[in-house]
Amino acid sequence: MSAPEGLPTRAAKDVRKYLLDDEDAVVVTRRHWAVLIVPTLKFLPVLLAGGWLLVLDPENRVTSTVGMLVVLAAVLTYALRVGEWWFRHFIVSRRRVLLTSGVIVRTVTLLPLRRITDLTWKETFFGQILGYGTFRFESAGQQQGLSEITFLPRAGDLYREVSGLLFGSDWGSASSGDDEGNPEAPPPAGPVATGGRRDTEPLPQIRPREP
Repeated sequence: MSAPEGLPTRAAKDVRKYLLDDEDAVVVTRRHWAVLIVPTLKFLPVLLAGGWLLVLDPENRVTSTVGMLVVLAAVLTYALRVGEWWFRHFIVSRRRVLLTSGVIVRTVTLLPLRRITDLTWKETFFGQILGYGTFRFESAGQQQGLSEITFLPRAGDLYREVSGLLFGSDWGSASSGDDEGNPEAPPPAGPVATGGRRDTEPLPQIRPREP
C-alpha cells in the first residue's frame, strides 16, 4: 500500500487503516475549508449573545449562568463541526472510492470504481472563486451512500484525476476488471479451436490403408 507524499497524520492513518496491503491511494483529501463558512456564521452571533449575557450583570446568577451555558453550547457545537471537517477524508484508489467520517464513531462508506456508471462535477459561482465543487456518482441507477460529495477542493485537478481512473482506456483501469478493480486476464495469444487445439496446429498424418 502506498499514499501520496506529504499527507497529514490523520489522512495517512486513514490510508493505512482502510486500504488493502496491495491497494494504492491516488487521491486523498479532506473537504474544502469553505464548508465551515456557514457554521462559523451561525456560531459567532450565538457566541456574542452568550458573552453579552455573561457580562451583562455579573451579580445576577441567572443571566450569568444562561450566558455561560450558551457560550459552552456554541463552542462545543462549533468544535464538533470543525472536528468533523478535520477527520473526514475523500480517498480514491485504483479499486474504489471511500469517504471516512466521524469524530467519536468512525464511519467508512465505499463504492467500487467498477460500479460507477456516470460522474457529474458541479461548480457553483462561489465554488469557482474559492476552488471547490461537488461530485455526483451514479451507480447502475441505484441510490448509494456516495451519491454526492460536496466541497471537494482542487476542482479541475481532482476532476481529471478521478475521470482518468473511471474512464481511462488503458488496460487495467477501472473500466475493465472485476468489481474490486482487479484486472482481467489478457486474451490468449492466438486463435484457439474447440477441444484445446490451435487452428494453426498441423493435422495428424493419416497412414494409407493397406490393400
